[in-house]
Amino acid sequence: MSPAFIFNVHLVLGYIPWLLCFGAYVWPRLKSMDQAEAQRAIATLHSFRFFGLVFMIPGVVGPNLPSDFATVAAYGDFATGLLAMLALLSVRTRPLFQLFVVAFNLVGAADILIDYYHGIQLGLPALAGQLAGAYWIPIIYVPLLMITHVAALYLLMRSQLNVVGYPEPRT
Repeated sequence: MSPAFIFNVHLVLGYIPWLLCFGAYVWPRLKSMDQAEAQRAIATLHSFRFFGLVFMIPGVVGPNLPSDFATVAAYGDFATGLLAMLALLSVRTRPLFQLFVVAFNLVGAADILIDYYHGIQLGLPALAGQLAGAYWIPIIYVPLLMITHVAALYLLMRSQLNVVGYPEPRT
């Protein structure tokens, strides 16, 4: 098997255990929580995205990791992490908290999708070994991040529908 094939298998299969775990343990808890507390829990996870800057540290990643990928991925993660931290710092000011929650989820989800696109365009699967010590990030951490972005955006949309008078969806 080629490294590109193995990397692609890792990317796809990385979602399955997280979806199973999230569906069984995390999602039921998030749905039962107050909206702000659920968003706060998700923001806490995303506040650690500052370590995406590791993609730009020689020695942690290989010298042939495309700099176009590394820079965009690193700064997208960094921006998302900072926005999540701002959400956590503003939790007592609900309108500001909501603004930062929306911002970090939109920026973070876009970052992941853009990184997938850039990775494909730059042939990252064939260069997966250049991720070196950061290989685990797209395989283990990114699936959880994407799943929680989808969950957070769903919770936001659900709360907005309730505000305008739509009934609570059955789940």
